[in-house]
Amino acid sequence: MLKKAGIVAGAAAGLMMLGGTAFAAPAHTPDPTFGDAVTMFTDGGGALGYGAAALVAGAYTGIATTPALVLHSLEHHGH
Repeated sequence: MLKKAGIVAGAAAGLMMLGGTAFAAPAHTPDPTFGDAVTMFTDGGGALGYGAAALVAGAYTGIATTPALVLHSLEHHGH
């Protein structure tokens, strides 16, 4: 089960990265300076790491809690 979650999380992360790059920058931007490039690279790496960690944590939390939530819902509604 956890292996499937890792595959799904990896696929979702890949799709988000590919889909987001098309809209990442305006159509016409001035050439960045070296300082701008370093800042963009650093910020982008931090955002990528944070996003990947949040995606994996959310996937594992969802896998762990979903069966209990479904059972609680069925018990609560009497079905």
